[in-house]
Amino acid sequence: MRVKVGTRQQLQEKGCLTAKAGNQPICVLWDGERAYALDDRCPHMGFPLHRGTVESGLVTCHWHHARFDLESGGTLDPFADDVRAYAVEVEGDDLVVVVEAAPEPIDHHRAKLEDGLEQGLTLVTAKAVLGLLEGGTDPAEVVRIGVEWGCRYRGPGWGAGLTVLVAMANVLADLDPPERPLALVHGLAFVSRDTRGRPPRFPLPPLGARGLSQDRLSAWYRRFIDSRSADAAERTLATAIASGMPAPALSGLMAAAATDHVFLDGGHTIDFTNKAFEAVELLGAESAPAVLPTLVSQTASARRHEEEGEWRHPHDLAGLLRAAAERLPGLPASGEQAAGAGSFGDEAVESLAWQVLADDPGQVVAVLDRALTDGATAEQLGRAVAYAGALRIVRFHTQNDHGDWDVVHHGFTAANALHHVLVRSPSPEALRGVYQLALRVYLDRFLNVPAARLPAAPPPSPPEAAAGALHGLQACWDEQGRVDEAGAIAYHHVRSGGDQGALVAALGRALVAEDAEFHWFQTYEAAVRQARQWPAGSEPAALILAGATRFLAAHTPTRRELAQVVRIATRLRRGEVLFEESGEAVDR
Repeated sequence: MRVKVGTRQQLQEKGCLTAKAGNQPICVLWDGERAYALDDRCPHMGFPLHRGTVESGLVTCHWHHARFDLESGGTLDPFADDVRAYAVEVEGDDLVVVVEAAPEPIDHHRAKLEDGLEQGLTLVTAKAVLGLLEGGTDPAEVVRIGVEWGCRYRGPGWGAGLTVLVAMANVLADLDPPERPLALVHGLAFVSRDTRGRPPRFPLPPLGARGLSQDRLSAWYRRFIDSRSADAAERTLATAIASGMPAPALSGLMAAAATDHVFLDGGHTIDFTNKAFEAVELLGAESAPAVLPTLVSQTASARRHEEEGEWRHPHDLAGLLRAAAERLPGLPASGEQAAGAGSFGDEAVESLAWQVLADDPGQVVAVLDRALTDGATAEQLGRAVAYAGALRIVRFHTQNDHGDWDVVHHGFTAANALHHVLVRSPSPEALRGVYQLALRVYLDRFLNVPAARLPAAPPPSPPEAAAGALHGLQACWDEQGRVDEAGAIAYHHVRSGGDQGALVAALGRALVAEDAEFHWFQTYEAAVRQARQWPAGSEPAALILAGATRFLAAHTPTRRELAQVVRIATRLRRGEVLFEESGEAVDR
């Protein structure tokens, strides 16, 4: 396309001419006896560049003072983006802008996403994510970019940022389409914060030895984690991966090390371990060598709770756990039989969860032993303890210290992670974690004293009435203190036959609208995935989602800054004029 914009004399007199190439505004600027053409929208926030200042081969946007090279359109300020430049030809007295086909934007968006991650520029990240998704890029590829970045540029290894990103990838399909880019931006922003200012990782290579058995590598790995020899443990793990050890065996190896000690790092270690394996499942087995070794440093240095007073007095919980672990190999099947074997069905799992809430730790251990003897599977025990952890959140009374929401959340989200580990690789070693987390739930019993009342059974109502009641949640997000009301709305919706997916989407919409913290993402994702383990509309599903709803309502509202950034990026992608109000330009 060739666009005539005026004469050389007109441009010299005015300093600037504007035109359009289709729907795209173009400005032609005069500097140093030469004409230059650029898109007439600052790529940062869309302000007209023709209203900027031209000097010394640069045009400066007057809104946020981003500077651009007239020749190439390249920016001198990374918070903006490069602006597209065009060739200008002279035909007699006329100036003609030559508009060629736009270059393929996908590679550009990938590069800008990495710029956003490197420099913590959320608007740049948001625009890149929107550009990639609108260009047909699979969301999993956006996650891959973030995971690879987080694994490469965080010396301490796997952390909260990668956990949030994978959690959002896990529930992306549960969110309404408009919220999905925002969920990815949240995860990527966490990765950026985790890596910015950190040294990069320098992974250790595998050993050159061949033929090392899985049992020997597993024994080495657990020994080196136990002695906090992180480098030795990392080389052992790298060797196991390079030897072709399958993912379930690797998961079992790492779960064993994560349960050799009690409730490592407040539950974060088992959660990080599970999330890293979920990242590999999402991205493919070829990602394992880059992803899994990032766990080693955190696992080796993690806080070991059996060394702390609450696990020793007034009850020796660590001793109870040691005795239980010694009994596990001798218990019938040790939880490895097929799901649903014997008489242990969903009703028995639900009943077991309530028994795990007992006030006597010896009784808690005994009911788990009995469940195994009665035919419970590892998955069923893990699900029961996760449900018990969710009930602690449902029954958390608002007269508790606000910070104690994180205490009950840790038991629940760690139990959710262990449940998924047991599905992937059931073993007596991983099953020890069920006992550990059951006693973590036991220790949280005082946060249910008094216990918040469970939501009452809903009155009979048609499903459409239940769906309409969800609109009441918005007021609970906008005003502090409406915790019990929010939980009741969620519970009644599910138990009245409302669409459970609609509630999950509503909670996700509330989550990503806030400047949410790490624990919020963990709680939401764990609740969504644990609710799926039960029949839709069931009491356990309703209570699990009611607990997540209460947790969100206890922490909202926030400034909601990141959601505004993504809204700005979306409007820019649509070509909207952000600097105008009521149809009139605002001069600044």
